Amino acid sequence: MASEKPLVAVTCTAPVNIAVIKYWGKRDEELILPINSSLSVTLHQDQLKTTTTAAISKDFTEDRIWLNGREEDVGQPRLQACLREIRRLARKRRSAGDEDPLPLSLSYKVHVASVNNFPTAAGLASSAAGYACLAYTLAQVYGVEGDLSEVARRGSGSACRSLYGGFVEWQMGQRADGKDSVARQVAPESHWPELRVLILVVSAEKKLTGSTVGMQTSVETSPLLRFRAEALVPARMAEMARCVMERDFQAFGQLTMKDSNQFHATCLDTFPPISYLNDTSRRIIHLVHRFNAHHGQTKVAYTFDAGPNAVIFTLDDTMAEFVAAVRHSFPLESNGDKCPASRSRFLKGLPVRPALLSDELKAALGMEPTPGGIKYIIATQVRPGTQPSAWHGAGAGARHAKSSLHPCLSGKPTC
Repeated sequence: MASEKPLVAVTCTAPVNIAVIKYWGKRDEELILPINSSLSVTLHQDQLKTTTTAAISKDFTEDRIWLNGREEDVGQPRLQACLREIRRLARKRRSAGDEDPLPLSLSYKVHVASVNNFPTAAGLASSAAGYACLAYTLAQVYGVEGDLSEVARRGSGSACRSLYGGFVEWQMGQRADGKDSVARQVAPESHWPELRVLILVVSAEKKLTGSTVGMQTSVETSPLLRFRAEALVPARMAEMARCVMERDFQAFGQLTMKDSNQFHATCLDTFPPISYLNDTSRRIIHLVHRFNAHHGQTKVAYTFDAGPNAVIFTLDDTMAEFVAAVRHSFPLESNGDKCPASRSRFLKGLPVRPALLSDELKAALGMEPTPGGIKYIIATQVRPGTQPSAWHGAGAGARHAKSSLHPCLSGKPTC
């Protein structure tokens, strides 16, 4: 029974996903149901991930949560929605008579510690990774099985896409109860091995207008938003799925950029207008188009979520040259560019071989360098979705010792 295991915890990790067909706007704020379907790419967890440990114990007197080492309000409505749904599913499973692999009382309180290895609330889909990880970790602790789209979605809509790897569609669904608004994998992470992703971090600061407030205002005031959702997105979803399945980078890149531009046009059509891009973001857009024009084809593509940081899609054989173009246009401040340590801090993630820019390409870029405009680059690729990382427990078979837990999860009164 529960008394046999006074503390059991599970650690899981979840990736960031970047939408190439954007989700913006809800038809139901409580259930987090979108006004349009969306499609995303799941990124490598070595570079961008959330790690969450959830512990459940008879010694805990209340639910608590820590984010990046700081205790947060556990009463936050979306967090409570996730907890309620997981506990409801766990009760439903037990009442159905299924064998429970984790026979812990549902009256036990839970402690959660979550850490991001990338900037939080800066337009890098931290909430998607965070709530996907939370949903998956809580499901492991409470022994809940099956699709977790609804649980993750209740925390952050796009979180349901981070449950899966590769290329993922979040279907908007039609039902009022949201049971058909689920994520599904369009293609696995192994489908397009040449595809690469560069994240150009312009700012790690928290954005001024959060996505939740921004969406609500757009739904209420933007005529363009409704036109986009009803008249354009369905065809774009079908075309993007085709581009992925056929590995058609030309069409993939152009559609990705067009949809990003339209999303931000919708934000500007909102009243009062919302502007997530800054001057550096716009210079990156110009850089991409001039780079492509020089080559006579779409070799790189940008997309921006609700923030100034650019996500660049390209193929492996183009990545080095484009990184060199970024370095040329956005050099390190002062003379740090000559220091190997500075260069390694500027370029993180996958190794990128040095490349020289031709004089013709430099002339084609035609941009006055902006030192320090880009803080650093993360080079990554497409990879799997949310997954278990470690099991901790007081019973036999635990893969990690209880002492390895976050101290706030151990039940000690000091936290």
